[in-house]
Amino acid sequence: MIAASAGVKIMVATRPVDFRKGADGLAALVREQLQHDPFAGTIFVFRSKRADRLKILAWDGSGLVLLWKRLEHSAFRWPPISDGVMRLSASQLAALMDGLDWSRLHARDVAQPTATS
Repeated sequence: MIAASAGVKIMVATRPVDFRKGADGLAALVREQLQHDPFAGTIFVFRSKRADRLKILAWDGSGLVLLWKRLEHSAFRWPPISDGVMRLSASQLAALMDGLDWSRLHARDVAQPTATS
C-alpha cells in the first residue's frame, strides 16, 4: 500500500478516463483538461468506466509515478460523475484504495496550537 502524507493535495478526476492512457497521456490530461500542473507534487486519481479500476499519477521529484489497481470482486466507491476534480484527504484516499466508502470519512477541524512560555 502506498500512503500519502497528510499535507499532500489529492485530486480525483470525477469523469472516467480512457484506461489505455499511460503516465504521459494522463499528465497531458491533467494539464489540458483539468487545468492543473502534473509536476507540482499533487496526486491525481483517475477512474475507469467500469469503476473497478483506478490509476494514480504523481510526480515524486525525479519522475512520474503511475499506480494501477483493479478490485477483483467489487467496485470502488466514486463521487458522482461530473466535469472537473474534487479533493480528497490522505485518509479518504487510503479508504478508496481499499475499496471502502471514503465518503464516510471526514477530517476534523483542528485549531492551530498556540505557543506557551
